[in-house]
Amino acid sequence: MTTTSVGRPRLSWLVRLRRDRSLLLMTVPAVALLVVFNYVPLFGLLTAFQDYDPLVGVWHSDWVGLDQFRQLLGDPLFWESTVNTLYLSFVQLVLFFPIPIALALLLNSVLSERLRNFVQSVVYLPHFFSWVLAITVFQQMLGGAGVLNQFLRTHDIGTWDIMTNPHTFALLVTSQAIWKEAGWSIIVFLAALAAINTDLYEAAAADGAGRWRRLWHITLPGLRGVIVLMLVLRLGNALSVGFEQFLIQRDAVGHDTADVLDTFSFYYGIATGNYSYGAAAGLFKSIISLLLIWGANRLAHAFGEDGLYRR
Repeated sequence: MTTTSVGRPRLSWLVRLRRDRSLLLMTVPAVALLVVFNYVPLFGLLTAFQDYDPLVGVWHSDWVGLDQFRQLLGDPLFWESTVNTLYLSFVQLVLFFPIPIALALLLNSVLSERLRNFVQSVVYLPHFFSWVLAITVFQQMLGGAGVLNQFLRTHDIGTWDIMTNPHTFALLVTSQAIWKEAGWSIIVFLAALAAINTDLYEAAAADGAGRWRRLWHITLPGLRGVIVLMLVLRLGNALSVGFEQFLIQRDAVGHDTADVLDTFSFYYGIATGNYSYGAAAGLFKSIISLLLIWGANRLAHAFGEDGLYRR
């Protein structure tokens, strides 16, 4: 047992292990799931450097080195999917990311707890819908035979092509993501708002600060660390814009509009039996995502925030 700089004894790792054994046991199932479903599959990345044949397995497939990546970088369909992914990620980052923050601020300003709980339940609910159901709801509302176009026909107004229009596809998928996930995303921001000391609001109100000044000088600074953290995580996951969502709507708008890196890996890798090609595309996406999250974290440090970890 050693002594810390403030004079308190520092417990050995064995003592801390014995003290925290109950908490550690509680984390075992989560850690096991993480290892089985996130780390063990990393072994399959070897196939990106092979001409993988599932009949002979990983150990006996021919090693081709970087040939799959050379073919990938020379494939115009791959670059088309990459551009689509970056464009759709940018649109969703600009339009989607501020919505949960605004919703959390609105809910936090509601005085009636019963009304707040009701609104929370309503906006949370779509998160538990599958993408098939979510897109079906949009189809019934905005599709060619949906409620909107039926109304337009009834009043002799030209129909509005939304679900099959490539030019509005980015706005469509962003609207679907907002409707389905914005309510769930406010949980973190509501928790951060609850951690802000209410005495600060009372002191500001006593000094004559109005609602907007309290929002600008107390609420938003209190949320800044969480906003930066969520932005870093969002950027790290920017290239994963939604496999199921795009897979379902790909035929309606065409592959040149709806193909992203995940659907590219599926259609030109798994679906064609070219597993190594799909694995190479997936590995490329993972490396770019890692660079994005590293760059975003460095930017957070430059602005004085912790990001994912402290310097």
